[in-house]
Formats: sequence, C-alpha cells, structure tokens
Amino acid sequence: MKGFRSFILRGNVVDLAVGIVIGAAFTAVVNGFVRAFLTPLVGLATGATGDMSRKTFTVGAIEFPYGSFVNAAISFLLLASALYFLVVLPINKLHERLAPHQDVQAPKRDCPECLSPVPAQARRCAACTVSLPAVPVQAGETTQRAG
Repeated sequence: MKGFRSFILRGNVVDLAVGIVIGAAFTAVVNGFVRAFLTPLVGLATGATGDMSRKTFTVGAIEFPYGSFVNAAISFLLLASALYFLVVLPINKLHERLAPHQDVQAPKRDCPECLSPVPAQARRCAACTVSLPAVPVQAGETTQRAG
C-alpha cells in the first residue's frame, strides 16, 4: 500500500487526474453550447427547421441520424479550436520566450581514429584524445586562438 500511495500522490498523476476532470467538464460545456446555439444556427442556414440533431435520412429500412453526426463534428471542431487557441498556442509562445536559443552548430569532421564527430577546428578528439591534423584556413575565414 505504501508504494501505491506514493504513486498516487506523485504530482504528475494528480495533475493528470485534474486535467481529465476539467476536460470532461469543458466538453460538457462545449456540447451544451453546440446543442443550444450552433446546431439551431446550422439548421437555419441549411433551411431546416427545429432541432438539426434529430435530422435523419432513410435507406431501405435503415435510418441514418446525420444530424447527431453534424452535432458531434461541430463539438469536436469547437473543442479542438478552443484548446489550440487557449492552451497550445499560449504555451508554445511561452516556451519560445523562456527557452534558451539554440547556438549555431560549428562545422564538424570525423576523427580519423575513432570516427566520432569533432568540431572542425579541434586539435584533439574528445572521445579518443588522438591529436588531429590541422585544418587549412579557407579564404574569408578567420581563426581565433585562445591565448
């Protein structure tokens, strides 16, 4: 029981449970909004009267409730767009602002002994410590030596 208790009380398990409960509540709100406002508007736009979610068509003896599918599709699109614009986009912008910028990687070459990649201007391989041959300086490049 002690191991189970420590598993349940971990921060990420509790956060996940809270997120699921809030997501379920948010889904109920979105579904209610779609049923109360958007479905009747779609019904008005398509010339249908009354509740669009009850619309069906029949092939043979089988009835296809396409209105409930339209309801579910509108709910999904609304929920997905709300999550993207209210959660994903702000989090991505926050990460961009707070994350350190990646440095430009120096050109690399392979070590002749161990074949591991090393910076082109390195004089020794970091993996096997073999002395590396000097790289000729090309036109337009400058080398900076630490004194």
